[in-house]
Amino acid sequence: MVTAITGGSFGDEGKGKMTDLLAAKADIVVRFQGGANAGHTIINDHGKFVLHMLPSGVFYGHTVNVIASSAAFDADEFFNELEMLKERGVPEPSVRISSRAQLLLPIHKTQDRLEEERLGKNSFGSTRSGIAPFYSDKYAKHNFQISELFSDGLTDKITRFCEDKNKFFREFYGIENALPADVLTKYLAEMRSRLEPYLIDCPYYMNDAVRAGKNILLEGQLGALRDVDNGIYPFVTSSSPLAGFGSVSAGIPPYEIKSVIAVIKAYSTCVGAGAFVGELFGDEAEELRKRGGDSGEYGAKTGRPRRIAWFDCVAARYGCMVQGAAEAALTMLDVLGFLDRIPVCVGYMINGKTTDKFPETHQLSVAEPIYEYIDGWKCDISGIGSWDDLPAEAKRYVEFIEDRIGVPITMISNGPRREQIIFRKVANKHSL
Repeated sequence: MVTAITGGSFGDEGKGKMTDLLAAKADIVVRFQGGANAGHTIINDHGKFVLHMLPSGVFYGHTVNVIASSAAFDADEFFNELEMLKERGVPEPSVRISSRAQLLLPIHKTQDRLEEERLGKNSFGSTRSGIAPFYSDKYAKHNFQISELFSDGLTDKITRFCEDKNKFFREFYGIENALPADVLTKYLAEMRSRLEPYLIDCPYYMNDAVRAGKNILLEGQLGALRDVDNGIYPFVTSSSPLAGFGSVSAGIPPYEIKSVIAVIKAYSTCVGAGAFVGELFGDEAEELRKRGGDSGEYGAKTGRPRRIAWFDCVAARYGCMVQGAAEAALTMLDVLGFLDRIPVCVGYMINGKTTDKFPETHQLSVAEPIYEYIDGWKCDISGIGSWDDLPAEAKRYVEFIEDRIGVPITMISNGPRREQIIFRKVANKHSL
């Protein structure tokens, strides 16, 4: 059975914990898009970890972790993370990499940094991890598929790639010989030998697993509103974090995805540029940021303070819709225990008209939030393990959100550790 776990909003929803939790019953965890530009934070018996390239199932000995064909594969980050796990006493995980995945190269990171600097105040808030240049080269058919490292035509392609990159850097950034061919040749030769033991032909591997009845978890990066097509373009990532894209990357039929779980946070956060309706500032934002998560609301990749807002039903409902979510997992509920009353955004005012539909990007900059207020529970709920034991006010908050987003909330995270979870029996149960 195939289940997709994805972000229902802007990213930073707590997908790492939920994937780590559900991976306990998964045979295979598949990272299906993105690269090392975002982090999944996991806290377990080994400690606290932030994974950027590895799938979130690496802490289970029975789970095979697959980096699928559409990922922006950063080999340097991949090997760094494997070494980090080893140094911290984590048993060596079972990891496989699609031979059809493409390499994100150091030159992509350099280009990303230079472009953000060139754009200045008009930059997109990139993590400078090379993602946009990588995907630009992918769709321009310039990149190196890992399988090409074993091709007889590799030398000729290296020559052409370096000629194109050096011309681009010279004309656009005034930099001569940005990528010498001998440097790239040496790098690719090293990666060829290091990556070979991990490689699989992903579509065959995954379809064999589906036919064998394996429990498969497709893990998305970022969230629905960062989708390159359906998100807040151009302030988006350069790939699709939607569940439907998981089948493309894994090479399996879309109808094999039997359930989609959208992860949403009990308040809203985002990292990066673009309109963010209802954004909080000053002491109010800092108080929520300070209380959020195990070490506060700071980007797992960049360390930048996350932008903060109250829960946005308009954005979350849209995100769950485009994800095709059958159920939702709500994280960080315990963070709100200090509040007397909790605002919830239930609609937008745009140019004098109210709406509960998430608009196109250009309208977000003039959208004003419309709030309803829910009584707070004013206590610590992080030790509570069942729905029945939650304060009535906390239940009311969950039910209010559930009603507004139109998706049953089946899991509630009330603390950073994997065991701090409440499974809630509603119409749909969690899938694994």
